[in-house]
Amino acid sequence: MAISQDDISQLKVLIFGAGAIGTYIGGSLILNQQNVVFIEQEKVAEKLHERGLRLGLSLDTRRKEKDAFLIDPASFVIASSLEDALRYGPFDVAIYALKSFDTAGALEGIQPFVDRMPPILCLSNGVDNEPAIVKVLGRNKVIFGTVTTAIGRHSAGDIVLEKLRGVGIGSSHPLSERLILVFNNSFLNAQPFSDPISMKWSKMLTNLLANPVSAILDMNASDIYSHRGLYKLEISILRECLAVMKAQNTEVVDLPGTPVRA
Repeated sequence: MAISQDDISQLKVLIFGAGAIGTYIGGSLILNQQNVVFIEQEKVAEKLHERGLRLGLSLDTRRKEKDAFLIDPASFVIASSLEDALRYGPFDVAIYALKSFDTAGALEGIQPFVDRMPPILCLSNGVDNEPAIVKVLGRNKVIFGTVTTAIGRHSAGDIVLEKLRGVGIGSSHPLSERLILVFNNSFLNAQPFSDPISMKWSKMLTNLLANPVSAILDMNASDIYSHRGLYKLEISILRECLAVMKAQNTEVVDLPGTPVRA
């Protein structure tokens, strides 16, 4: 049976990471009266305890607010360890908003608390994070996700909306429909995806455009594409990714606000 707006109650959300994505998602949920607990490193946690969150969301005209949203520290909890954060549980869902290189360490920290963990919505880039989380928590506790909205980060807890696109959420989990409704009530533009593997690989295709070469060579995208050799390298990278996707029967799909198939 479909969930209606009247059936939505407040979610209790545990968020791994208060970086750009974690602050944007968590802050948007807080503005929608959701109960949010962040986990961050102790130094970052101390800063957020002192000054709260600042969300520059004026690009989203639906909010009808030109000034940045200032979220008082009393409106959320920030913990410096998973053990401390779980004291505020039980949670309906956890949101994993860390970088892929943090996944192994984060999962090592999660292992002692597996029985107390809620389902995790993974919003990290890359295609290996969800399978790694499945190995620790089990398939029934993992929800595939992706973020196509562009967020800039000035400092800890201080972000700005640069390009509003949306969030993709795998639709097969029992919690997915409720999450999508809550996210959309929080102006996050969530869309369901019945094929989460295609969703994740399609996001990786967009991330391959100039990003790896730019990071390695410290060049901007314009300079990369105007260089004949690097342009050929970019095409080769995309073709290799498409070949891997074809070999494993993974389709290219359009993502929220992002026509990937084009």
